Amino acid sequence: MNRLSWLQIVRLGLVQTSLGAIVVLATSTLNRVMIVELALPAVVPGALIALHYAVQALRPRWGYGSDVGGKLTPWIIGGMGVLALGGMAAATATAWMSVNKPAGLALGVIAFLAIGIGVGAAGTSLLVLLAKSVDPRRRAPAATIVWIMMIAGFAVTAGIAGHNLDPFSPARLVTVISTASLLAFLLATAAIWGVEKSVAGALAAAPDHAAEKPAFKEAIRQVWAEPFARRFTIFIFISMLAYSAQELILEPFAGAVFRMSPGHSTKLNGLQHGGVLVGMIAVALIAGRGAGLSTQTARYWTGGGCLASAFSILLIIVAGNAGNEMFLRASIFILGVSNGCFAAAAIGSMMAMAGQGRSSCEGVRMGIWGAAQGVAFGAGGLFGTISVDLSRLVFGAPAPAYTAVFVCEALLFLISAGLATTIGGPQSEADETRTFAGAGAR
Repeated sequence: MNRLSWLQIVRLGLVQTSLGAIVVLATSTLNRVMIVELALPAVVPGALIALHYAVQALRPRWGYGSDVGGKLTPWIIGGMGVLALGGMAAATATAWMSVNKPAGLALGVIAFLAIGIGVGAAGTSLLVLLAKSVDPRRRAPAATIVWIMMIAGFAVTAGIAGHNLDPFSPARLVTVISTASLLAFLLATAAIWGVEKSVAGALAAAPDHAAEKPAFKEAIRQVWAEPFARRFTIFIFISMLAYSAQELILEPFAGAVFRMSPGHSTKLNGLQHGGVLVGMIAVALIAGRGAGLSTQTARYWTGGGCLASAFSILLIIVAGNAGNEMFLRASIFILGVSNGCFAAAAIGSMMAMAGQGRSSCEGVRMGIWGAAQGVAFGAGGLFGTISVDLSRLVFGAPAPAYTAVFVCEALLFLISAGLATTIGGPQSEADETRTFAGAGAR
């Protein structure tokens, strides 16, 4: 049975790189242009980006489409095409806002909806292809490779686009982002071409591959009735809620409490993401040995990463109250490593569990989990920023306001750590039941 080679896994990582390249331009570059160059209220790009996250709730439907259609490549290429068009339209809309705000905003709404649809369709199908065709021993390293390549897409595209946007003009903005979107689509298409066909045997051998697919509502009902799928959905939502809330308030915290400049606080953000990469690589290297990342080991890494994340946030609170910048930097790096450990292990678990259950609904399961992540990211951003504003009204000072929000996030990570102990598909649960029964018989 053919499985994905390391080269093919890297090729799929290039698809994720391309996806990340377009998304970062829409959510970062255009966000800054609307606020700074166009002097629009921050709520404008915030609402548009929230639309991109809100559409992620439709991921189960796209996952179901890939289950029924059988072929994943058309969904990946089609999703990347919609995403690229959305990126071009978003740049055009932003430029249009400089001369006609209502028309530009109307186009912006359509563009960001397209971005959300493209990310959901391509991203969900890509994860399903990985889950179905990666050797179990390679799942954690494969997840890490794909994640790292997505982050690389963020960094490289932002740097190149930023260099070519100077001197700024609306026309240059459209040209640069449209060119980047087109190149990303072409790279993704070239990278995915022929990969699925080469592992057709592995896909055909998946459980119930040839079975008749249930209707969409029935597929959703079946998947949600599976205890392991339901528990993992709740875990993803709560852990990603905590993760995304901290992402949007760390830099404002550093600026308000430590009086850091924008450049200085941005370096802290880079330090955190560097820690994430270290944590993910550590899990991948350890899991890549022997039989790979077992269900029990994944639980330990996931739960331990969540516990360490909660502890790291408490260290950040201490650093804020002590006013110690070096302690703050160390705490943020530890937080990044902790986040990377739990994320890598959780992604490995997700890939392992996607094909388990009563029917072949890998796309629906991956879609439900992707929807939980997307909605949590949108809600987490709103939760973090709104909570800080409300806490400032109550406490009247930034330090206690951020402390209150950080405590809430630490509690969410503690809850996630408890939920992580329940992660495991029906196969692993059956194995554990037999183990306990055997122990009792002895």
